Amino acid sequence: MTDKPKIEYWHLWADEKGVSHQARCTIEDFELKSIQAGTAPQWQGKKSTGPRTTLVTVLPVGWVGTWHENPRPQWIIPLTGRWFVEAMDGSRTEMGPGELAFGGDQNCVERDGKRGHQSGTVGNEPAILMIIQFEDDTVVSSCGFR
Repeated sequence: MTDKPKIEYWHLWADEKGVSHQARCTIEDFELKSIQAGTAPQWQGKKSTGPRTTLVTVLPVGWVGTWHENPRPQWIIPLTGRWFVEAMDGSRTEMGPGELAFGGDQNCVERDGKRGHQSGTVGNEPAILMIIQFEDDTVVSSCGFR
């Protein structure tokens, strides 16, 4: 069997002063086991439980969202196209298909007309994103998923 996987993701988070930042994080906590009896083992990460909302959104070419916080803690998975996220600290990240991001910038404080982040499309095609929102608004610290 192959080595234990490591999956990178971007985490947008708010510090104790209410300023958003981005960090490059890694999920490493995997266990080799069957998903159900009779199936070959596969690498599985920790599951989270509780109510979730899953949606797909399409950001049109040239779309730029105004400064805002993520409505709930959420995973964002680009399916096609490219998009960017800019945090209040000035960090800007561009992502494409298969890259993971966790939006946890709730509780930001407005500074210089900015609160949370802004995001938008990059390039000449729409960005299609799958979003999995947590119903629980618990704020996850930087790189809180391992």
